Amino acid sequence: MEAYFQTRQDHWDAIAQKRDHWHGMGRWYHRRLIEIYQYLVNPNQRVLEIGCGMGSLLAHLHPSRGVGIDFSAEMIARAKKRHPELEYYQADAHDLSGIEGEFDVIILSDTINDLWDVQLAFDQIRRLCTPHTRIIINFYSHLWQFPLTIAQSLNLAAPMLNQNWLTPEDINNMLHLSGFENIRTTREILWPLPLGGLANRYLVKLWPFNAFALSNFVIARPEAQPTEQPSVSVVIAARNEAGNVKAIFERVPKMGSRTEIVFVEGHSRDNTYETIADEIPLHPSTPSLLFRQPGIGKADAIRLGFEKATGDILMILDADLTVPPEDLPRFYDAIVSGKGEFINGVRLVYPMEKEAMRTLNFIGNKLFSMTFSWLLGQPIKDTLCGTKVMWAKDYAEIAANRSYFGDFDPFGDFDLIFGAAKLNRKIIDLPIRYRDRTYGTTNISRWKHGLLLLRMVAFAARRIKFV
Repeated sequence: MEAYFQTRQDHWDAIAQKRDHWHGMGRWYHRRLIEIYQYLVNPNQRVLEIGCGMGSLLAHLHPSRGVGIDFSAEMIARAKKRHPELEYYQADAHDLSGIEGEFDVIILSDTINDLWDVQLAFDQIRRLCTPHTRIIINFYSHLWQFPLTIAQSLNLAAPMLNQNWLTPEDINNMLHLSGFENIRTTREILWPLPLGGLANRYLVKLWPFNAFALSNFVIARPEAQPTEQPSVSVVIAARNEAGNVKAIFERVPKMGSRTEIVFVEGHSRDNTYETIADEIPLHPSTPSLLFRQPGIGKADAIRLGFEKATGDILMILDADLTVPPEDLPRFYDAIVSGKGEFINGVRLVYPMEKEAMRTLNFIGNKLFSMTFSWLLGQPIKDTLCGTKVMWAKDYAEIAANRSYFGDFDPFGDFDLIFGAAKLNRKIIDLPIRYRDRTYGTTNISRWKHGLLLLRMVAFAARRIKFV
C-alpha cells in the first residue's frame, strides 16, 4: 500500500511539472467537465474537491468556501499559486482527518479510479457531510481504456498508471456500504475533442449513443437520518372555494411540533376571502394566516404563501380537497424519515372517482410523467398533482435560483420539481387516492394550460437534460 501511494505521488508530481510546458488534447475534455459541474453546483456553496490537481475545476465553481486536496505536492503548489483565494492542502483521500468543517458539495473528479481503497475514501468523507451534502463523482468508462492508451502513447493525453476501472454499480455499492445513497447516474461526453458540442450536449443523452460515453457521473447523498418533530406550514391557494373552507379547518391534521395553515386568496368571484376570515377565529388552536394574492395564477399564490410561511416543512394542499387532507401525515412521515427530500403526490396509481379527472387530462398527465422521468433522471409518475412537500430551506434555494429556468409556469408544479432536481434533491412519489370535487369547478383550462406546460418542458429540456 505504501509503495502504491509513493509510486502515484511521484507520478502526479511529474505530471504537474510536465504541464508547465505541455497541455495535450485533454483541454476540451476538461472544459466540458467544467460546464457540467457548473450546472450541478450552484455558486456560493461550501465545496470540497478531493483530487483537485491544479485547482481549475474548483475555482470555476465560485464557492463560498472552496477546499481542494491532492496528494501531489507539485499539484498543490501550482493550485495555490493560480487560485490563492481558495484553500488547497496536500492530503491523501484515505485520511481526511486534517480537513475541518462541513461541506455542501464534495467532488471526486477522475479520482476514484486511482485510489487504493475507494470505500475507505468514502468512509472519510462521511464526517464532512451535512444531511443535505451532495457527493458528485465522475470517472472514465472502461470502454475507453483502449483509445485512452493510444492517446497516452502518442503523448496526446497525460499518462496514467494502472487504474481500477470501476463501474457505476461498483460505486453505488461502495457508497451504500459507507452510508450514502445514490440519487442518479448519468453518462457524459461522447467526443472529448474539438467540435464536440452536438455530441456532448445531445447525442450522449440519447440511446444508443449514451452507451459509448467517456465519463460516468454518480450523484449521491448521505443516507437519511430521521428529523425530530419539525414544524409544518400547509399552504392553500384558494380561488372560488368558499364552500370548502370549513372542511379545510376541520380536516387538516396536526403534524409535528406545530401546524399552521396559510391561505392565499386569489381574486375569487364568490366570498372565499370573507369566509376564511370568518372561520379563522372559530379555530384558535390552529395557527392561520390569510393573504390576498397580488398577482394571478396558482404559482404566484403559492410563492406568496411560502414566503409568509414559518414552518420547517412546506406543504401544498389544493383547496378543492381532491387530495384528502387526511393523507398529509403520510407526506410528513416520508420527508421527516428522510426517505425523500421532495415528496410528490401521485394521482395515477389508485382508481379515481368517476369525475375526478377527465380522460384527456389523465392521458396528458401520463405523457408528462414519462417525459419528466427522462428529463430528471429520477422516476416521477405524476407531474401535476397539487400536493407537494419540501423543506423550507430547500425552497429558499429554489427561489434564489428561479431565473435559471424562467418564470412562465402558471401552476408552479414544474418550477418546484425542476428546481428540486437542479439541487440534486431526492424526489419520491407518494400515491394518493384522488377524489371528485364537492364544490365549485376547476380553474384549469385544458388546452391553454396544456400548451403552456409543453413549452415549459421544451425549455427545461435545454436547461436540465441538454446542458
